Amino acid sequence: MDLESQGEIKRVAEQFGSEDLMVVLGSPDAESSEVFARTVTQGDPSYAGPLAAVPLGLPVYHILEGEIREQVDPAVYEKQVGIMEMALDTAQIVRSVESVRRESAASR
Repeated sequence: MDLESQGEIKRVAEQFGSEDLMVVLGSPDAESSEVFARTVTQGDPSYAGPLAAVPLGLPVYHILEGEIREQVDPAVYEKQVGIMEMALDTAQIVRSVESVRRESAASR
């Protein structure tokens, strides 16, 4: 997640509040998915971006999770995500984001 994206997420959360926001990630591996999930829940772990030490506590999901997939038109999902889903370690990516989500919920 680049610094510009962090700034935009922070701006939207400040403008609209975090109660009705959710972040959907599309990162291609478990490690980056975990880092990005931590960034929007607990703050930027690298302490380099606009979200450094800013725990937004936003709920975070990955596009590969069933709950999200069910919300997307199947034709659109297949066109935009389908081929990548076959090439990625979907289970590990989903586990990493779910783990951060559970940690975040437990700390509230």
